[in-house]
Amino acid sequence: MQLSAFQDGFCAALRTAAPTPAWMDALCAQPGFAVYRNSGRKAALDALRANYPTVVQLVGEDWFCGAAQTYLAVQPPADGRLMHYGVGFAAFLARFAPAAELPYLSDVARLDRAWTEAHLAADAPPLAASWLARQPPEALGAARIAPHPAARWLWCHEHPAYSIWQRHREGLAVDTALPWQAEGALLTRPSGAVQWCALPRAGVAFLDVCAAGQPLAEAAESALAATPGGAGETLAQLTALLLSSGALCAPTGAEDPV
Repeated sequence: MQLSAFQDGFCAALRTAAPTPAWMDALCAQPGFAVYRNSGRKAALDALRANYPTVVQLVGEDWFCGAAQTYLAVQPPADGRLMHYGVGFAAFLARFAPAAELPYLSDVARLDRAWTEAHLAADAPPLAASWLARQPPEALGAARIAPHPAARWLWCHEHPAYSIWQRHREGLAVDTALPWQAEGALLTRPSGAVQWCALPRAGVAFLDVCAAGQPLAEAAESALAATPGGAGETLAQLTALLLSSGALCAPTGAEDPV
């Protein structure tokens, strides 16, 4: 038997209690194998709980444990670094029938995932306002500024998922009169710790265009198009927000990044 075939069979037996190939019977019958399999399952479930703390707060330990076991059965870890586990958990919750009563839950999970990704992202110098101030208008409009590697942003179309997530993360009470409206969120890591803030629809549009590698002029146009009335002051406020939060990456060769 090839080593790869043995490894595949061994991993399959660890992931499920379903019937295994006959050549695995002796191995699976050993008491130590069950302990090893259960330890692996517990590690994955503990990692999922740690990676989605706000979801756990919202639904409680028992509900989350049931959902996590269902998720584990269809999506076991594929990476030994368990902080990466659960990439598809938000999408799973969007299809999970018991979560139908909490329509914002999958978006809250997306925000938990965004926190993890921002925390794990590579370091890079953020864009400095002083660099922008030195650019002539033509050059600035043509510049292509990428989002910072640690920046994560999203728009929740139907629910105040960011407000719900933010209040649970900060230990604040959730107001029962919370406006039920679309919201955006921005997560960054400007000083080594993940931070978050609300992000207007214009900010999401701006960062989407920057992430696509398009010039700042197109990003600005997209942001204005997403702003009711296309108010110019909104673009100035948005630029200040993105700079102060470290959401943009300094271009190669830019001086005095902060």
